[in-house]
Amino acid sequence: MGSMPNVSAASALPRRDQIRREAARLFAARGFLGVGVDEIGKAVGISGPGLYRHFSGKDAMLADLLVGISERLLEEGQRRAGEAGAAAGPVGALDALIGGHVDFALDDRDLIILHDRELLHLKEEDRRRVRRLQRGYVELWVGVVREAFPSLAGPDAEPLARAAVHAVFGLLNSTPHSAAPRSAQADRSADRSADRSADRSADLGAERSADRGADRSGLPRDAMAALLHSLAQGAFAAAADAAAAEAAA
Repeated sequence: MGSMPNVSAASALPRRDQIRREAARLFAARGFLGVGVDEIGKAVGISGPGLYRHFSGKDAMLADLLVGISERLLEEGQRRAGEAGAAAGPVGALDALIGGHVDFALDDRDLIILHDRELLHLKEEDRRRVRRLQRGYVELWVGVVREAFPSLAGPDAEPLARAAVHAVFGLLNSTPHSAAPRSAQADRSADRSADRSADRSADLGAERSADRGADRSGLPRDAMAALLHSLAQGAFAAAADAAAAEAAA
């Protein structure tokens, strides 16, 4: 998120981003309250006080992570929906939104855990900002879903469309540990890119290994992504069918 004897391509990663990465990993593993500034500093090979050149404190790191991922979800969602919608209409836009969020859920596990679990530890101003961004993201999805399924477009069907969006978010956001553990090769690559100091303590190394071992066995990443995508599409189709049946009753 020091220098290492074996310089890797990730050595060029800005220090602030190194701090972000390690703070997210540690907060996700042990909770915001269970991690100290000194531990984050050790993880990136600098002293705890050295972190204050980049962040004013641990609260600022958490705010940076949660506001940042909320902004990224909304901006990426708008971009994906806009590009896919122009090429393939609302159905394509919805497919792109689902694909983007599935990628987030499976590839940014630490951030999705923070996104779901640590909001209460933000300062009120930051919490309001995150909530505002989250509402924008939800509204983006609701609008696209209602365009993709005509039976959900009417005003009476809006609550059903909204409920379906939240149900899909619940499904996707509950899966950060559902994919199979990464391969040994992927773990070695991640280790090389971590850019930690050579004297990082053994307890943090053991903690990271334990974190990996805690991943539940499951489908390979691509198979899990395909399954989640299909389930999300199925949830929206079911909501559309329910709205059509209600309108016909």
